[in-house]
Amino acid sequence: MKQIKVLIVDDSAIVRKIFSQELSKHADICVIGVAPDPYVARDRIVNSKPDVITLDIEMPRMDGLSFLRKLMKYYPIPTIIVSSLTPANSEMALEAMEYGAVEVLAKPGGSYSVGDMSAQLVEKIRAAACVRMGMPKPAGTVPAQNNGPKPSLALKNSTHKVIAMGASTGGTEALKSVLMEMPANIPGIVIVQHMPPRFTTTFANRLNDLCRIEVHEAKDGDAVLPGTALIAPGNFHMVLKRVGGTYYVEVKTGPLVFHQRPSVDVLFHSVARFAGANALGVIMTGMGKDGAAGMLEMKKAGAYTIAQDESSCVVFGMPKEAIRLGGVDKVASLSYIPPTLMNFLNTGKGTLDCSAATQAG
Repeated sequence: MKQIKVLIVDDSAIVRKIFSQELSKHADICVIGVAPDPYVARDRIVNSKPDVITLDIEMPRMDGLSFLRKLMKYYPIPTIIVSSLTPANSEMALEAMEYGAVEVLAKPGGSYSVGDMSAQLVEKIRAAACVRMGMPKPAGTVPAQNNGPKPSLALKNSTHKVIAMGASTGGTEALKSVLMEMPANIPGIVIVQHMPPRFTTTFANRLNDLCRIEVHEAKDGDAVLPGTALIAPGNFHMVLKRVGGTYYVEVKTGPLVFHQRPSVDVLFHSVARFAGANALGVIMTGMGKDGAAGMLEMKKAGAYTIAQDESSCVVFGMPKEAIRLGGVDKVASLSYIPPTLMNFLNTGKGTLDCSAATQAG
């Protein structure tokens, strides 16, 4: 069995010790070194050539963002950003994702326990080890002008419809590129992106500044309305409910599902139950199986389902598993997911005349 070589870069001796101890419990992971700052890390990288790096944002001598920019330019390595739960650090973590980091992890503390952190750290390292570095930036990353009337399309068949999306590794940039293409009258969207608490708040706020639609971190009882996207808050599951003709979300605690909270599977199962054939599902880049079984339930309930294709995924794990289970109607590259959604909403058909959007087998 090939081991994943990990370098831990963090100025906290306690964090370095906890990470090393937790990772040493897993036979497929080997900590090849630790570094208290980027200068020591540079030497470790040259000498040991790690497969994955965990990188703190706040460090002496050189901050994590500056080091990440240099690293991605000269020696790109899959990097997991490790940060404490503060608004400022959340902003920097999202900036790091734009620079090329593939995952973000919250340091243990408060309600975020060492046990939860350990399980997620291991999964994120395994996901990062599968990342194909040097992926092109997704289309649609030029900010929309969010200071006036938004262009919209006439959606013929959107009444009472709901769009459910799920993503993990690489999902922040992928979701951004898709949501920026959504018109202001798109049916309500519910989203699970695997992220820690507070980071989802920052992520939602940033998307809200960039998109034609309104994007918010979901609160318990929020209505799912046209032109609005709700993102599940970190460390909480989100489920869709319906009363009469109104959809709303319930935000709740619960056990980790596939080591995740929020879980795509939890959301998708609820969408299958309460929206059925009125739903559209999208599963995007990410490691593991979260969302695959839920997407199959959505398809069985009559929903139209789309999976991101392998060539445009940072990690082709979650979409691949959904396809394998038979839960996917259409496989489309990232840039064709928006027109595929719009085509279905306008025509009720999944066929789209483009070579990059192909029918799932």
